[in-house]
Amino acid sequence: MKNILTKIFSSKAELNSKEKSFLEITKKTKVLEIFKAISNYNEESEIRYVGGCIRKILSKEKFDDIDLATNLKPDEVKECLKNNNIDFFETGIEHGTITARLDEKNFEITSLRRDVITDGRHAEVEFTNEWTEDALRRDFTINSIYSDKDGNLFDPNDGVKDLECGKVEFIGDPEKRIKEDYLRILRYIRFFINYSKQDHKLNVKKVIKQNISGVIKLSKERLIDELKKLVISKGFTKICDDEFSKDILQLIFPQLKNIDTIKKIQKNFKEELFKKDFIFLLALLIIDETDNSDFFLYKFNMSNQDKLRINSIKEIYNKFNDKNTFSKKNLQKIFYYQGKNYLIDALDFKLFLSNKKNSKLLELKKYFENLEIPKFPIKAKIIMEKYNLKEGKELGQKLKSLENLWVENSFSISEKEVENTFLN
Repeated sequence: MKNILTKIFSSKAELNSKEKSFLEITKKTKVLEIFKAISNYNEESEIRYVGGCIRKILSKEKFDDIDLATNLKPDEVKECLKNNNIDFFETGIEHGTITARLDEKNFEITSLRRDVITDGRHAEVEFTNEWTEDALRRDFTINSIYSDKDGNLFDPNDGVKDLECGKVEFIGDPEKRIKEDYLRILRYIRFFINYSKQDHKLNVKKVIKQNISGVIKLSKERLIDELKKLVISKGFTKICDDEFSKDILQLIFPQLKNIDTIKKIQKNFKEELFKKDFIFLLALLIIDETDNSDFFLYKFNMSNQDKLRINSIKEIYNKFNDKNTFSKKNLQKIFYYQGKNYLIDALDFKLFLSNKKNSKLLELKKYFENLEIPKFPIKAKIIMEKYNLKEGKELGQKLKSLENLWVENSFSISEKEVENTFLN
């Protein structure tokens, strides 16, 4: 009989406050179309929310990613989606994951599975229709909670209780779970600083220290992806108060030399700090007077766009002591020639590292935030006709000189200044 053996439901009274959150997912997305497509496939087919979105709903956090689990195999999932005209792509079909796309939002659907072979980086899996088997292969109890579309929970590893008690518990033997995938060391640190209300268990600390060298087996992409999740998490600043977590993080990423700076910044810029994105926060962690940031960018093969942004912030950092760097005239040049985003990075970096509510810099930031980059009003064709000039290098140089003057004059230019430029 469908669902009788696998569903373990929380009481209705306990779920009242949570049901609203699950209802919000249905209201704000088209996930219900996926639930209907899978549930109607046959009498035994089921689909549930799983993992991070449930953990965050139960913790009253905001969430973006919506992950789903189903007892159908990947080919059956694809058939369901095709039959219901739901777009999808195969993100990790060898591990049972199909990504459905509705209204420009992705939903990862993963088939229930059990691990067959693991080597610390990858796992060979077999698909199963047993929800408990799938739950037992997951890393932590707080990540092995499932829910139907209405918020009824299936929680075979008591993850809800651990979440409420602030316990970050491996499922089964910690050493075995870490050796299955060494990324779990970093994941443990992330979940611990965000959810734990207790001390590290001595055996867990011992196992992590003994297996830390296994991290070198992991791809740079997986490491950076997990670092991003950690750095932008709500509890990241707590790492400064947890010597074990901080030490492990710096063993894996020795270039994160400025972790303690993050805690200091909270004193005056806590709200602003949590609004910044990963690349800016990474810049705060790795930029100093040495080539530390260059080495990090090389070691982890960051994208050209991320390299450019961090190197641009480093360039400003190297000019902190120049009194003209943050003058309005110079900032106007940065704003016009390098863009608003670059300028805001520069001002925030200066404000955060000085950790002072510098009224002058704050006023400048507000001024430029509310300003749109203007277009240079002088057109070459008009100048050529008015002053009877020919196109050429000299005209280009004079136009460039006039443009620089316009920028320094707060994007204003007089007719006299134009005449002086082209009649002299």
